[in-house]
Amino acid sequence: MSRVAVLSGTGGLALLCVSVAAAITIGPADISVADVWSVLVTHLGTGDTAVLSPIRDGIVWNLRLPRTLLAAVCGAGLAVCGAVMQSLLRNPLADPFVLGVSSGASTGAVAVVVLGVGGGAVSVTGGAFVGAVLSFALVLFLSHVLGGSTDRVVLAGVAAMQLFSALTSFVVMTAADAETTRGVLFWLLGSLTGAGWTDVVVCAAVLAAALLICGGYARTLDAFAFGEDAAASLGVSVARTRVVLLCVTALLTAALVSSAGAIGFVGLVLPHAVRMLAGPGHARLLPLTALAGAVFLVWADTLARTVLDPQEVPVGVVTSLVGVPAFVLVLYRARGATR
Repeated sequence: MSRVAVLSGTGGLALLCVSVAAAITIGPADISVADVWSVLVTHLGTGDTAVLSPIRDGIVWNLRLPRTLLAAVCGAGLAVCGAVMQSLLRNPLADPFVLGVSSGASTGAVAVVVLGVGGGAVSVTGGAFVGAVLSFALVLFLSHVLGGSTDRVVLAGVAAMQLFSALTSFVVMTAADAETTRGVLFWLLGSLTGAGWTDVVVCAAVLAAALLICGGYARTLDAFAFGEDAAASLGVSVARTRVVLLCVTALLTAALVSSAGAIGFVGLVLPHAVRMLAGPGHARLLPLTALAGAVFLVWADTLARTVLDPQEVPVGVVTSLVGVPAFVLVLYRARGATR
């Protein structure tokens, strides 16, 4: 790895740490960085519990810290999924939701909340995860039937997305009361409200596994940039690689969506921006994209919970408002670079 890549990664990691520390201090409660540090060292067993206010300790440790860390994990995971899918499918518009995973997760969550599927034994998160996996299974089946090429995978994803979106809308409109509808729609737009340590641990573990697997395929993803035929001539098992990486990204997306709802544009915009700065090599692209996605979503969530305080805006709305002009700018600069 080059010196520039090491410096970029170190700088990105430092920026992420500063962003997390700063985001925790922002809110209606007056909490300083020193308070955050005191809470952290205390819960790690190296601090003095006598200097802590129980209220501030609860705000930092039980509310803001897990929420901010989950935002970082979700941002990193969604951005990495977008980078892998754009390279694998050779489609600049590919992102974690192009396979219909988000729509399937939404249907699963709605089935639990509105229809009571599972009889109380299945949580909203569990229902969302099952729905996401079922949606991806349908995409794999349809793409296989249609021929298995990359454009068929994308088309199958669009079909699955529309199908599960229609099912979700039908269930909400016909079976949900007004209060439940508001809660479900807020989750469908993306929300980190209620994030807990269990969500952080589970999503972080899935993200770490996905990064290891995708990182191991970095050179293979580089070969895909020249097309499937060129990759095959270099000894790449195209079909197996596509199935493995699509499964990894779909399962990672399912885990993230089941905890945070449908957050769009992170996986679409961030890979393009990082690729323009760091180049197309996936050994550099994947970790830097993860860091960029983490920083982006930490600040997007901070803005979502404070801009209209005490009312909270779904973080998916913020990412879309920021992501649309950012994506237009990225496309414009890419267009200028190709002239």
